[in-house]
Amino acid sequence: MKRLGLTLMAAVCLTATTFAAGNQPTTAKWDGNINVTKLSKYLKLSADQHEEVANICEYFSTQMERATTAKKDQEKKLHNAVYGNLKLMKKTLTDKQYADYAKVLNVTLQNKGIEVK
Repeated sequence: MKRLGLTLMAAVCLTATTFAAGNQPTTAKWDGNINVTKLSKYLKLSADQHEEVANICEYFSTQMERATTAKKDQEKKLHNAVYGNLKLMKKTLTDKQYADYAKVLNVTLQNKGIEVK
């Protein structure tokens, strides 16, 4: 009975550490997939805004790829990429659109395991 209890406890601990290791914030590789069409529909962008947002998203993807593959100053480059993107979007979008975009970006970064400080 004691062996069974110890075996069960070891299995639970092993499982817990496996799941905990998977939830650690890391700087994952950025795959660069931003669906501008869906984003445009969600934010209800005008034609001019759609074009500008597409350009900003392309630039953001490039900056994120550079930041996530950087060997030096990765945190700083990641911070600059995200906040640079937000600054450009703030100029392009209305206040409501910007608030919705900030929420989407925050959730996306969290889902990818990217933590910006």
